[in-house]
Amino acid sequence: MCATARPQLAKADIAFQCASVGQSALVPQVVDAVSVPVIAAGGIADGRGIAAAFALGASGVQMGTAFLGCPEAAVPEVHRSALHGAADEDTRLTRVFTGRPARALRNRLIDEMGDAETLEFPAQASLTRRLWQGKSDAALQAFLPLWAGQAVPLIRDLPAATFIDTLVAEARKRLPSS
Repeated sequence: MCATARPQLAKADIAFQCASVGQSALVPQVVDAVSVPVIAAGGIADGRGIAAAFALGASGVQMGTAFLGCPEAAVPEVHRSALHGAADEDTRLTRVFTGRPARALRNRLIDEMGDAETLEFPAQASLTRRLWQGKSDAALQAFLPLWAGQAVPLIRDLPAATFIDTLVAEARKRLPSS
């Protein structure tokens, strides 16, 4: 399990490796290892994912990318546009924006920085933040952190309340009756 990562690795390397473990492999391991409720996160964007997380033993789910399609989400229009039509392979786990591992849509900064060494958080963010303040859509597209997980193709443009109702209905349809 990722929690027992190799002691010879730096803390940042352990975090990066742990961030790359898929939730469907990680959730059952964590559920078996702890005696507290486990919240599944990563790749959950519809009722199928919620039901799967519960089947793996999770007590709840945390969803991020799925809500970026909601009109209430405060994302720049260039980010919202990039999300539409994006595929799971268009995302990359990177430290380039903040120094901490996070998944974002590939853009020029990610492609050009690649796996280059980054500063520790928050120093890396202070270094790249000026790039995020571009004046043109092209500059924003190239340098803004376009946060998105691998469930990005499942984004739906629904008001948040409607989306939550839809998620509950979808999950209930797939969960065994109690």
